[in-house]
Amino acid sequence: MAYCRQEGKDRIIFVTKEDHETPSSAELVADDPDDPYEEHGLILPNGDINWNCPCLGGMASGPCGEQFKSAFSCFHYSKEELKGSDCVDQFRAMQECMQKYPDLYPQEDEEEEEERTPAEGVAEAAVSEAPATKEEKGPS
Repeated sequence: MAYCRQEGKDRIIFVTKEDHETPSSAELVADDPDDPYEEHGLILPNGDINWNCPCLGGMASGPCGEQFKSAFSCFHYSKEELKGSDCVDQFRAMQECMQKYPDLYPQEDEEEEEERTPAEGVAEAAVSEAPATKEEKGPS
């Protein structure tokens, strides 16, 4: 005889051999695209950034998480022709923060470039490709 018991958040179901011999009558429920616990990847169905995506490598948390979120959000929502070129200040703030924590955010050598996280690649590309500001160009 089959029975069920609850242990905390888990429901444990014991079934007999006879229970397994009959076909299941369970109906599957369609996935809810707005389920916050469902894994969606980097971009959620509504277009927002999924800060819990493992693809970010934990960059959204930690001592520079807020700077990372600011820079990455700016890049994601950027409407500039050179995407992210309006985000130089945010990426610079993130980079400055990361330099304060070399144990958590080690500087890369050219040999290690292949191993960097996607977020670091985006940050570096946005900062290096953005046009120079008046301060960076030097005196006129």
